[in-house]
Amino acid sequence: MKRFGIYLALFSIVFVGINACSNSPEYTSKNPNATYFYPLDTIPKIYLYRDINGGLEEEFHRIYALKDNEGEHLIVEVYASDGRIREAYNYNIDSLNLQDYMVVDVQQEKEKALLYKDKLFPMNLNKESWFAAKFRGITDSTVMLSEVKRRFKENKKHGVMDEGNKATLVFTDEVKLTVLNPFTRKEQANSAKRISYFAEGFGLVEWHGVNKSTHFKLEQVLSQQEWIKMIAR
Repeated sequence: MKRFGIYLALFSIVFVGINACSNSPEYTSKNPNATYFYPLDTIPKIYLYRDINGGLEEEFHRIYALKDNEGEHLIVEVYASDGRIREAYNYNIDSLNLQDYMVVDVQQEKEKALLYKDKLFPMNLNKESWFAAKFRGITDSTVMLSEVKRRFKENKKHGVMDEGNKATLVFTDEVKLTVLNPFTRKEQANSAKRISYFAEGFGLVEWHGVNKSTHFKLEQVLSQQEWIKMIAR
């Protein structure tokens, strides 16, 4: 499974690398909070996050900008520690609203989710942002509804890797996952609160639950070549 995940990652890297090399424009966003979002660069960067509680669990975010027939986009692909892709977010650079959301199941089958609410990164800090997407459940008879409602908490200086303290937007997220059975009309919902940190010039640098039982922090920013070597080990 790890080898399959690596091949999938490498295919994606080669495909996007061709597009990035053919056209590398300067991107700008009209979102007033864009400086706290990920860098808008066609050269992919891979963020390595580590759960600082256990120290073994890792998560990778592969981030790159591109332009196609539908406009200018910022893509964030999320990979597990063994190199398997789990999901991908396609942001419109103009507003930083989501255009698409893709999920990958345990068989590594990709699905474009049905997007109900497209605001995951806020344009107005005084308003709650709302992301909601529906996709296939674990069994054929169920579907899942994933939601994140994000509220601005504070603006503070926050340490990022060895870069010192950076201006950071802190958000309180209400995360909810509902399993729906359209035939029996039964549903089961699980929700939790999460604190997310977006640092100027970096984007998402840290997140944790209220009790910090899970606590991920940005540990390294890798090049594609460094990442390929890491996940191939």
